[in-house]
Amino acid sequence: MPLFPIPASVRPDRMPVVEIDRAALIANWRMLDSRNPGARTGAAVKANGYGLGAAEVAAALSEAGCRDFFVAWAEEGAALRDSLDRLPANASTASAAPRIYVLQGLEPATVPLHLARNLTPVLSTPDDIAVWREGMRATARRAPAAVQLETGMNRLGLGTEDARLAADFAASDQLDLCLVMSHLASADEATSQSAEQLDRFRTLAKLFPSVPRSFANSAGVFLGPDYAFDLTRPGIALYGGEAGPRSSEAVRTVARLTASVLQVRVAKTGEAVGYGAAARLSRDTRIATVGIGYADGYHRAASGAGVGMRQLRPGAEVILAGRRVPVLGRVSMDLTLLDITDLPEDAVRPGARAEFFGPDMPIDAVATAAGTIAYELLTGLGPRVNRRWPSDGTFS
Repeated sequence: MPLFPIPASVRPDRMPVVEIDRAALIANWRMLDSRNPGARTGAAVKANGYGLGAAEVAAALSEAGCRDFFVAWAEEGAALRDSLDRLPANASTASAAPRIYVLQGLEPATVPLHLARNLTPVLSTPDDIAVWREGMRATARRAPAAVQLETGMNRLGLGTEDARLAADFAASDQLDLCLVMSHLASADEATSQSAEQLDRFRTLAKLFPSVPRSFANSAGVFLGPDYAFDLTRPGIALYGGEAGPRSSEAVRTVARLTASVLQVRVAKTGEAVGYGAAARLSRDTRIATVGIGYADGYHRAASGAGVGMRQLRPGAEVILAGRRVPVLGRVSMDLTLLDITDLPEDAVRPGARAEFFGPDMPIDAVATAAGTIAYELLTGLGPRVNRRWPSDGTFS
């Protein structure tokens, strides 16, 4: 469903659509799960399930057997808990309620929400620890938390002294810890940093001898069992994006973004195209105007001309009538122009759908053309893009 109501008089097929292949999503989770059979496999579903719909993503993965989900904010976690609670019971969900971890720290106002909706905070600062301990004391409750350790990313996480403090609290029964975790910074690159982080994680995690451990993100899953520990928490690889070179052939495409051709026209040699006259035509050119733009999450940086760094890499390409065609000129807010001169004259008419990323146009290739990453293309999908989960679970 779209994230805003479409009047009955408007044909939804004229709007941008992202189709989500449920079977591919499940297959990716199972593939990741199979790589480290000694560990459980969770799922990062923050940012609305990487832009595709957290409720639908979690429902599919729950059916596959996933019992650990990671979100950024407590409000995301509460909404996810509501959606998971509405799922019918099955063999994979009957044993216990799934655990929802909240990654973005803690403040006093969110403690009641964590408790009411059975959310597990990830404590990354001394203040987080103090807030959770005070919340437990004030409510006479005992609820589990996780701790995050700083191992070299210099983002969120407890340093050595703060980790020792947390370990002392856990040993004295003032903290009920269910997970100790850290985050890999460069697992998708050929670098020594991952091994260095692994050594530091092992050292700090020894402070919590009986607590399960989690270290591997998507790329970390492909680094082997040394990085898996007790729980992995893949993200981008679930959704069809590459997580380093080891993943490129293992991950199935999950999302296909398409939009409708609104008009086809011919422009003459020497004429200009789009904002800023960024493209000047060197031949008579047939142009397809497609109803998608940067307001929908298709980046202006994917333009064929007229944006910074364009001289260093070509613009993006799009699949139309079974062929690759280039983006022409600047992507605008609502529209993108395509050069279809090399297609047969009768191949494209208004109403034809163009694939901006999907099984025939890899999302990572589009991201490279736009100077970004697949994460940003997915999470940046705008509210006008209709999220569609085909009833048979696969692309139509």
